[in-house]
Amino acid sequence: MGAPAARPGETRRALLNLAAFELGWLACVLGGDWVAVPVTALILTLHLTWQARPGEWRWLAGFAALGLVVDGGLTLAGGFDFGDQPLLFGVLPLWIWMLWPLFATLLNHSLAWLWQRPWLAVLGGAISGPASYYAGARLAEVALAPWLLPVQALVWGLLCLWLTASLGRGERRSAMA
Repeated sequence: MGAPAARPGETRRALLNLAAFELGWLACVLGGDWVAVPVTALILTLHLTWQARPGEWRWLAGFAALGLVVDGGLTLAGGFDFGDQPLLFGVLPLWIWMLWPLFATLLNHSLAWLWQRPWLAVLGGAISGPASYYAGARLAEVALAPWLLPVQALVWGLLCLWLTASLGRGERRSAMA
């Protein structure tokens, strides 16, 4: 049996969630730190106020930390060249770091369906993660090392596999009840 059909209100909320993420992504990539900070703060505040599940702030905070470790580590390894952009903690511009908690707003909402499909999640992460970095780098004039996109494919594929184990389990349990 397939998943139950989404109610119209749920579909509208998922689409608003996705639109907010896309707006945030564009603001971060095209606007740099000065635009990323207020736009991301607004999106995260609205998300936590109107859409987030109880305790969801932990996912946003966890992804903020994870982004600093992953993208910061890849920057230190020479994967990114941000030119003369100011760097948070000496490793990342604030705008790229803010993309991580923005992504986390999707986990329990517009991407919730994906965590029950491990192979699709891994494939989606391995393709869309590097594609997002490539597009963002082109728009923000960031140089990428030749090895970075294959590493990003591995990172995002594994991250999405972990998300299927972490988030898909709860969805499967509630579907069985």
